[in-house]
Amino acid sequence: MITSANVTLMVSDFNRSINFYTEALGLTLKARYGDDWAEVQAPGLTIGLHPTGERGPSTIQASGVSIGLGVSGIEQVMAELQAKGVQFSSPGVIDTGVERLANFHDPDQTPLYLYEMSPH
Repeated sequence: MITSANVTLMVSDFNRSINFYTEALGLTLKARYGDDWAEVQAPGLTIGLHPTGERGPSTIQASGVSIGLGVSGIEQVMAELQAKGVQFSSPGVIDTGVERLANFHDPDQTPLYLYEMSPH
């Protein structure tokens, strides 16, 4: 029986990635096992960080995975993240009619996005 799950991201600079997910995005560092593994907690999702190179695979492979983070007040959240150095892709907020999206990347270019559902 499955008791837990996480998304694992292979990262090129372990400490930089931990700082990005905890300090820039404000997520909680759930666990850290030396320089081999860290777990960052997002609401409803554990993100595992695993170093590449000497302690893991030698390269980062594109996986087709992106991580969405639900927010309320997308412009305000974007402004807070931009103040911490996060750069968003053009054109900024995309309104699909169902949701509003803003795309960005982590330090290893893993695609991330903010989303805010449109009121029904």
